[in-house]
Amino acid sequence: MKTNYIFVTGGVVSSLGKGIVTASLAAILESRGLNVTIMKLDPYINVDSGTISPIQHGEVFVTEDGAETDLDLGHYERFIHTKMTRNNNLTTGRVYSEVLRKERSGYYLGSTIQVIPHITNEIKERIIYCAKNHDIILVEIGGTVGDIESLPFLEAIRQMASNVGREHALYLHLTLVPYITVTGEVKTKPTQHSVKNLLSIGIQPDILICRSDHIISKNECKKIALFCNLPEKAVIPLIDVDSIYKIPFLLKKQNLDEYICNRFKLICNQADLSDWEKVIYEETYTIGKVTIGVIGKYIELPDAYKSIIEALKHGGFKNRLNVNIKLIDSEKIELNGVHLLNDLDAILVPGGFGKRGIKGKILTVKYARENKVPYLGICLGMQVALIEFALNVLNIKNANSTEFDEQCDYPIIALITEWCSKSGDIEKRSKDCDFGGTMRVGNQLCRLIKDSLVFNMYKKEIIIERHRHRYEVNNTLISNIEKSGIKVVGRSIDNKLIEVIENSNHPWFVACQFHPEFTSTPRDSHPLFIGFIKAAKKYHSNYIK
Repeated sequence: MKTNYIFVTGGVVSSLGKGIVTASLAAILESRGLNVTIMKLDPYINVDSGTISPIQHGEVFVTEDGAETDLDLGHYERFIHTKMTRNNNLTTGRVYSEVLRKERSGYYLGSTIQVIPHITNEIKERIIYCAKNHDIILVEIGGTVGDIESLPFLEAIRQMASNVGREHALYLHLTLVPYITVTGEVKTKPTQHSVKNLLSIGIQPDILICRSDHIISKNECKKIALFCNLPEKAVIPLIDVDSIYKIPFLLKKQNLDEYICNRFKLICNQADLSDWEKVIYEETYTIGKVTIGVIGKYIELPDAYKSIIEALKHGGFKNRLNVNIKLIDSEKIELNGVHLLNDLDAILVPGGFGKRGIKGKILTVKYARENKVPYLGICLGMQVALIEFALNVLNIKNANSTEFDEQCDYPIIALITEWCSKSGDIEKRSKDCDFGGTMRVGNQLCRLIKDSLVFNMYKKEIIIERHRHRYEVNNTLISNIEKSGIKVVGRSIDNKLIEVIENSNHPWFVACQFHPEFTSTPRDSHPLFIGFIKAAKKYHSNYIK
């Protein structure tokens, strides 16, 4: 069967939630038995998201194959079962770098390289490649219609209708219908202008989804349809809701999936959203509440910890608990003290890079360890846990990471090349230090020991988790720490790298080098987050008593 293409654009303002709407629509189509995937086209010139500050762009979502991508791919994986890869995210920088590489190699046989056709052809080839073996691909174009950066992508998707046939291409446009408090009415004019912008580059939208914080009446929908040259049933109002996991139901209620299937002449099952009904039930009918502190350094933009926030909520669903998440700046803990942690039922220290805020994270770990507060350390959160233990339990005053102090006397955390070189065995060093100083990223196998808290949560010995880090636990220095209460309960499959630790003298103290938040979904919460929230509930109950 030929693949059908749905191109999702946004207008009026940015941050309308194209990623959530795209993922929600994909979830409905998938529930009809269709094989669905999603692709994100990002207009920034960076080759990928890996070097962009989380404060500017939000979190870097890591795929199974090790691509550092836009956070919207996290939304996609939370809503559909299809796993994203590096092919599901394409940036302007990646497009131009590939075209320039081809030009330097003589691929274009001396042609003058231009945006049309060379850049647009590269974009189209990537879209078609990503769409292979799927019934439907939804292609989200980042940015807002009218942005100069998005023009090559918009031109490419305009051309796609000719390449795949208009009957296999559908254009969905997401707009804002603002409510004017003074006049007490919603305004359709911004949507009309946004569609006019699309028309000016040759794209007639087939469907409009109109976001608003107020109800859009049938008369207003009729007006939008008339001015935008659309049937009324193709104008879908989407009012704000208190949970993103309700959006599939709102779209389904307005028969959007039926309209699309009829448009593509697809014969398939009716949508079955029973899994999502269970999610909403778990989210709505809670039996208690816990407060979780996330101690980070990028809290100016909560999207920097988007997957962690969602994974904590998922853990709450499975425990029937409402999870109140407090984002706390680790630098404020340095300045103001650990009393900022007093009202927390559990503490999570997430990943991060650089020295800023590290003292506050170490103070946080010390507080959690001494006060028996449930602790989950992720990536850097595991590294600072070991540094804190070495400093305050073993009294090793110069314990640190070479990321923060290259000359430290006791580098409990270091680049793998640094601690391998201590052996002086050059042949062994070159053989064992495969990762070098580069990023270890993507899926890695880990073996758990059976006599551990973590094994009891996973219920299996071999697990696969996603990584994103450069620094590792120094194997040559871990033995003293193990003797004093820290238990290494997970190692890489070749037994060379430490992946998971527990504190034997603490009721629930777990830290891992990988990022479990990337594989948590509302339908299948990650076992570590389920266990973490369960521990928070127990701590809360004991504290109340």
